[in-house]
Amino acid sequence: MEINKIILNENIIKIFLIKLNLILILYFLNIIFINKQNLNFKINNEEINLKINVCLCTLGKNENRYIREFVQHYEKYDVDKIFLYDNNDIEGERFEDVIKDYIEKGFVKVLNWRGITKGIYKIMNNCYKSNYNKYDWLIFYEIDEFIHLYKHKSIKKFLNKKKFKDCQVIYLNLVCHTDNNLLYYQNKSLFKRFPHVNKKIKLEVKSIVRGFIPKLTINHLHTCNNRLINCNGFGHKNKIVSIFSTERDFKYYYIDHFYSKSTEEFINKLKRGDLYKVSISYYLHKIYKYYLQSNFTIEKIVMIENSTGFNLSKYKKILGYQI
Repeated sequence: MEINKIILNENIIKIFLIKLNLILILYFLNIIFINKQNLNFKINNEEINLKINVCLCTLGKNENRYIREFVQHYEKYDVDKIFLYDNNDIEGERFEDVIKDYIEKGFVKVLNWRGITKGIYKIMNNCYKSNYNKYDWLIFYEIDEFIHLYKHKSIKKFLNKKKFKDCQVIYLNLVCHTDNNLLYYQNKSLFKRFPHVNKKIKLEVKSIVRGFIPKLTINHLHTCNNRLINCNGFGHKNKIVSIFSTERDFKYYYIDHFYSKSTEEFINKLKRGDLYKVSISYYLHKIYKYYLQSNFTIEKIVMIENSTGFNLSKYKKILGYQI
């Protein structure tokens, strides 16, 4: 009787241990599964097994018409936060009037840079130095620049690619949209108003900079810092000469650049200036870029002349246009 009792107790203990082992196995399998999901792990190792944070740094002046479409675009692409430097005039328009909901929920942080007439690199460096130890990647695009990633709905999945593992800055092409021969503003999406792209001009680039680089100084609007290890959207290194890409891309990874929009909007862009000193050379540079991207007509020239107050025919050789 005692022997049977001992055997029974041993069997109970064995069953308990078996159940305990099963529970522990299931528990650790569950942890492994959750960790694989959180680390965005893929068997083919196409993506690096890291969870990353991405922010965007930009500045704006007199761009209330466009800021909401811009913010919605980058929210859709899974950017974590936008740092918006408000460079409006002291008594000028306020971004809060059109994107108050995005500011209140914390997706957009507006920083006061109102009334300042120079210092674009100060803005870029301020944003990087304030956030480089919080974000894995920092995007430096303007409000007329919209990222396009082929087959990628999330910029994080794009930046998480193994091909960018050794890159400190990623340069994407600026693909320039024409004015679509529109003279005046229309209250519609930029993509609907300006569907046409000029594929003949050189492709300038803009930067996405890796975070956690201490003592980095940004010294260029387009290329940030020449000492950084650079890649293009394909992960190919050293494809940038000056501020231009040597590997043209109109299909996969690029930035839709709505430089001029309509002639009326381009004139407003001239009037607002930027953080550089506004001079005749400033106007000519901007007008020349507009001419390269879109077809000039007499009507457009007259509108620009009436606004700027100088005779464009005097600068025909510089601008290169023929009517």
